[in-house]
This record gives sequence, C-alpha cells and structure tokens, in this order.
Amino acid sequence: MSTEAHLKILKHIEANPRISQRQLAQELGVSVGKINYCVQALMAKGLLKAGNFKRSSNKMAYLYLLTPAGIEEKTKLTASFLKRKIAEHEKITQEIEQLKRDTGI
Repeated sequence: MSTEAHLKILKHIEANPRISQRQLAQELGVSVGKINYCVQALMAKGLLKAGNFKRSSNKMAYLYLLTPAGIEEKTKLTASFLKRKIAEHEKITQEIEQLKRDTGI
C-alpha cells in the first residue's frame, strides 16, 4: 500500500484505537487482507503496537496504539502529503488561469 494509505491508517487508528481491521477496511474502501498486511508492516516497522483488550470476551479485539515513532512518522507523512497537494493545487490553478486567458473568460 502507498504512503498515503499508511497515513490514512495511522490517522484512523490514532482517532479510534479500538477500531477493528474490518471497520478500518470498510472506512478506507479496501480489503481486510490489505489492512491486515499494512497493519503488520506498520507493526514490523515499530510504528504501531497492538494488544488484546484485557476484559474483552472477544479475544480477537485489539487496541492499536501509535508508538512515538509512529506519531513522528504520521507527522512526516502528513507534511509530505500536504506539500504534494499544495503543489497539485498550484499547478491546477495555473492551468485554470491559462485556460481563462486562452478562452477570454
């Protein structure tokens, strides 16, 4: 999955640490398998940790937490995403202005 997908997953987990992989998949519009793969990769990188709910009758329920490295990575990914979107916006704005000049609007 892309860095943008990692950013979305980190943001969703930070906002709702008790979110299930199935819920996360539904919210992001991807398969549960892709979410599982991505969560495992984020955990392997040390950006995310998971633990069972202590008193949960559903032993498959996890609490996902961003590690300090995960919070730092989310911040870096957010800054990179923002820079990319600003550049796209500036390019589109220039194209619109050129089209306006070309058409006399």
